[in-house]
Amino acid sequence: MSKVKLDRIDRKILNDLQERGRITNVELAKRAGISAPPCLRRVRALEDAGVIRGYHADVNPISLGYGVSVFAQVGLSSQSEIDLKKFEELVNTWPMVLECYMVSGEADYILKIVAEDWDSYQKFLTNHLMVAPNVSHIKSALGIRIAKYRPGIMIDTK
Repeated sequence: MSKVKLDRIDRKILNDLQERGRITNVELAKRAGISAPPCLRRVRALEDAGVIRGYHADVNPISLGYGVSVFAQVGLSSQSEIDLKKFEELVNTWPMVLECYMVSGEADYILKIVAEDWDSYQKFLTNHLMVAPNVSHIKSALGIRIAKYRPGIMIDTK
């Protein structure tokens, strides 16, 4: 997706939606300094353009029993496009993997994995990740605490 040209009002709408996902269209329009109908048209245009990818609730993983976060650096034996796609397709079948980034450097991918406890992660590691085709090495780092958490992206509203 290419960069979309946004004016100040679009950026204000995006920023407010990121910060207050359940804001009403009337309140969103008021904060953006426009009336409700054009505000709704702008939101729909941002959705259609792929700028707004969706809406979700920010659920605390610990409240659902997921007390462990692990960042796994995964190296593959082959980096052919076919093998990369196969690995990515496999990763998408694992619910414990919340995020997967292809990276440069020592590893090919970094996975963010949540588990109920360390034993649950070890079970996932040995039964799924270590035996996955083309995986050559894995380096795990246990998340100790979250020092900063900010979903979304920086938006200049000026």
